[in-house]
Amino acid sequence: MSTPEQNKELVLTAFDTLFGRRDYAAAEEFWSEEYVQHSRHIPPGREGLFNLVRALPATLRYDNQLAVAEGDYVMLYGRYSGTGETASVVADVVRIENGRLAEHWDVWQDEATRTESASGMPMFGDAFPPDRAS
Repeated sequence: MSTPEQNKELVLTAFDTLFGRRDYAAAEEFWSEEYVQHSRHIPPGREGLFNLVRALPATLRYDNQLAVAEGDYVMLYGRYSGTGETASVVADVVRIENGRLAEHWDVWQDEATRTESASGMPMFGDAFPPDRAS
């Protein structure tokens, strides 16, 4: 049985392995063979996720701002950028089973510019990124 803190570290390491280092062989150790994907834009299973990442530009970047865990669930709040499209701010929710990522849900939103932000506040971090500042 793992603790919520251990689960947070597991998911953060898994995300860095896949999205940061793009080490697919190592990522297989983090994602269950029976991985269930609930996202509308990612094909089913871990191969669906891995193939999506393979198809994205090498400039893909994931930055995490917050990780929260309770029991077997971890929620990451982060930004995906470097794809040539508008950066997305995402809440990823992952369920851990037997020390591996077993199930995933997410909520995506395009990152707003200062002008688009009704609150005038950035969606991620303390400042608007240079490409979203206007």
